[in-house]
Amino acid sequence: MENFNSFTDEELALSYIDGNNKAFDELLTRNQDKLFSYIFFVVRDEDKANDLFQETFVKVITKLHQKRYVDSGKFSAWIMRIAHNVIMDWYREQRARNLVEPTEENDLSNLSGNDVLDVNVENKYVNDQIMSDVKKMMNMLPPTQREVVFMRFYQDLSFKEIAELTGVSINTSLGRMRYAILNLRRMSKEYNIALQLDY
Repeated sequence: MENFNSFTDEELALSYIDGNNKAFDELLTRNQDKLFSYIFFVVRDEDKANDLFQETFVKVITKLHQKRYVDSGKFSAWIMRIAHNVIMDWYREQRARNLVEPTEENDLSNLSGNDVLDVNVENKYVNDQIMSDVKKMMNMLPPTQREVVFMRFYQDLSFKEIAELTGVSINTSLGRMRYAILNLRRMSKEYNIALQLDY
């Protein structure tokens, strides 16, 4: 059995292109959790996320066989871009069938539950409740806004990287984030939810 521990994702992809199927198995193992989490966060339906995940990897395999991958040192960004396109194609198809009407210019804000400090039990409880409320509000955002928020605050990508992955300008990425923040503020007022974390 080959040991791929020292291989980068890019080297594994090139090895697979050269006919080593086990290299692809390792690529899948390394990337499946991150990729599925991203897809699931955007579509919010486990069955649909599984379908789109499978479709994404079929496209990855096809593009690798067609030698449409060039080692640029960014394999994970390349597959995220493919996943983004698969999700957007699915949304367009749903919209065409009038099943889903996602709002244009969806976005979220820079909120992260990992920044909560444990000053005392009461503050922790309050902070946990706030983060729970924020996640509920995030789920009410349109898919494109949830996507930008996920990439920015859960994957720590820059707006330039988000723009490249989603195929829009940096200004559009920033605009989506702005709309997400405005939407979250509006929802927090509407539902009387405090967004200030206690430290």
